[in-house]
Order: sequence, then C-alpha cells, then structure tokens
Amino acid sequence: MLANYHTHTARCKHAEGEDREYVESAIQAGIKILGFSDHCPWPFPDSYVSGIRMAPSDLDDYFYSLETLKKEYKKELTIYIGFEAEYDSFLNDAQEALLSDYPLDYMILGQHFLGTESDSFYTGSPTSDEAILKDYVDLTIQGMQTGKYLYLAHPDLINYTGPDEIYEKYMLRLCSYLKEKDIPIEINLLGLWTHRNYTSKRFLSIAQKAGNSAVLGIDAHAPEQLENFSAEELGISLCWEFGLPLLEKLEISGK
Repeated sequence: MLANYHTHTARCKHAEGEDREYVESAIQAGIKILGFSDHCPWPFPDSYVSGIRMAPSDLDDYFYSLETLKKEYKKELTIYIGFEAEYDSFLNDAQEALLSDYPLDYMILGQHFLGTESDSFYTGSPTSDEAILKDYVDLTIQGMQTGKYLYLAHPDLINYTGPDEIYEKYMLRLCSYLKEKDIPIEINLLGLWTHRNYTSKRFLSIAQKAGNSAVLGIDAHAPEQLENFSAEELGISLCWEFGLPLLEKLEISGK
C-alpha cells in the first residue's frame, strides 16, 4: 500500500497509541505517504463537549507533534496533516475560522451526522426512513460542493435498511455527482475487517454503475492497524470485483 490518508490519533478519545507509533507502523508496512486525518474539532455553540473527536484546545499539540514527525521522518515517508470532518452548513464558517491559522494539508468528508453532533441523527444507526437517506445524500453533496474535501470517507456509512430500489435511487445520485466531479470514494478497511455495514457490496455495485474511482482508507484507530495486510488485500479484491479504478495516491497541495 503506497498511501493511506485515513489515520486517527488518541486525541479523538476512541483511538489509541502515540503519533510516533503510527508513523513507525506505517514504515513497517511499506507505506510511503501517511495522512493523519483525526476527527476534526467543532466550535460547538452550546458548550457541548464531544467524546468522539479532538477538542479545539488539542489543535496546537496536533500540528506541533505531526510537523515535528514530518521533519524527523522525511527520508522514510511523506506525512500530511489533515482532518476527517462532517459538513454542517450552520457551523462551516466557524470551523474554517478555527482552522485558518494552521498548516492544514487536506480534509476528507466523513458524514457521521445530519447536523450538529450534539442534536442530530448518527448516520450509522439502522434506519428504514427514506427521508434520512435523502438528507444524507443531500448534505454530503452540499459538503462536496465546497471543494475542500479530498475524498468521501466510508460513503456507505448511512445504514439504510429499507428497499434496495430506494437505496439505489439516492446513492446513485451521490455516486454520479462524485463521478462528475472526479472525487474518489473510499473503500474503508476498518469497516471491512470489523464487519460493519460498510464497505458493502450493495453500495459498490452502485458505484460500479456510476463509474467511480476508489481509494483505500485504513481508518486506523491503533498503530498496528496500518499493518493489516489481509484487510488491504480484501479491499483490493473488491475493487477488482466491481471494476473500480484504484488510485494509489492523491494530489495534495496543502497550505
């Protein structure tokens, strides 16, 4: 695996390991491009404290630590500093202001919620409600229209349990938009090896119809997960099975 752009840190409160351990595991795995994309902080207006993402007060340490490692290990691999974030139209400007002074290289979109985390639906929860599926697709497209996300992480996180024809109707619209804008979808390896509802063959068959390209994302929440070669092989085999062009690396301009 040449590149992985989906790597978390312990700052998100549900990952483990030191930043350096992730870098060293990546080197052991033969990864040449390592993107850190921890769960992005939000400036919540209601004093809500998230238990699944870093706090705004963690930003200085996040960038200092990773910039230090980027310089130290520059001969072994390239390190990029990014975030996995949801799109929220009401808080988007505030989040951009929060991040504006930091040397951010990239962001990936992971639409875990249909609004603010403190008061909205978690998209990984099972639902047969067509309106929730529609809202997920609408909001994800709105987020991608900002142009600030490198790719769509676990696009099939939305856990719709209703009729397949309804699922295909909306997800084909999402996949067609991503194809039109040349935005890759992620084959989420964490979802594969932990047997979650994603990455699903139901979704990949729709991506095949739309002609999407794909990128492997380890979604590492522990350093040793970067060395899970069996999950990588499974992700590659799914790309072959569904005829999805697999992108080994992506272009990042950074600041």
